[in-house]
Amino acid sequence: MRIGIVILPELRRPELVRRWQLAEAFGFDHAWTYDHLGWRTLVDSPWYSAVPTLSAAAVVTSRIRLGTFVASPNFRHPVPFARELTALDDLSEGRLLLGVGSGGIGYDTAVLGEGDLPLSARTDRFVEFVELLDTLLLQSWTTWTGTHYAAVEARIIPGCVQVPRIPFVLAANGPRAMRLATRYGQGWATSGNPNRAEGTDWWNALADVCHRFTDVLAEEGRVPSTVDRYLQIDAGPVFSMSSVECFRDALGRAAELGFTDVVTHWPRADGPYAGSEKTLERIAAEVLPGRDEL
Repeated sequence: MRIGIVILPELRRPELVRRWQLAEAFGFDHAWTYDHLGWRTLVDSPWYSAVPTLSAAAVVTSRIRLGTFVASPNFRHPVPFARELTALDDLSEGRLLLGVGSGGIGYDTAVLGEGDLPLSARTDRFVEFVELLDTLLLQSWTTWTGTHYAAVEARIIPGCVQVPRIPFVLAANGPRAMRLATRYGQGWATSGNPNRAEGTDWWNALADVCHRFTDVLAEEGRVPSTVDRYLQIDAGPVFSMSSVECFRDALGRAAELGFTDVVTHWPRADGPYAGSEKTLERIAAEVLPGRDEL
């Protein structure tokens, strides 16, 4: 099993460099940052943009894969975003992963003076966003028209370092988004069912989500082994880095459900994901070396 970690984009340069380099030194397989204009209770706290954060991470690391968990169509257009992604892919020498979702509700739309779209409209936009981004990254010249986006003679040169393009990891819980993930994704990501976050209920609900995705893969004719499965384990009832034992338990449960990858969070001093770096250090020393046994 591969293990990744999210480092929130809230750090000034010295601490940013320390954490991203430590994530690599600890042996994490991939490291991610959030793509929001502001996030939940941290909206009045320091917060930086995802693309510059990943650019900095790319030039101070050499092995670990880097990505957005997850990029948001709420404030992005595929044409300029494709430019940014090809630059990141080049800076990282082909280590970039694109996590992308439909875009949530809340500050990311309110700050732009826009109302929240209903789920069906957000899914429509998500489909267009992924389809156009896929097209842009696969060819050097694109003209494309949709309901939410358009491109007129858009040039993406020289294209991606990775061939045929940067891998997509699509966040999806609903049937339409899952079908999108099977068609365009090299990976599928889920945070489970946010309405079932109590103890074993969350894991039982997560199992249902996994079964639905397996069914969609079959319906779409996609070979299951060609799609990696990512679980954001801190969406559950307990922060995974509360203890070494808690982390081991979460990894074991994820493996039983067929996940190939899990994503945790760097412990913060307080607020969301509050925890101790000592626990992170113990997990790096005691758990990460034995991940292949899961």
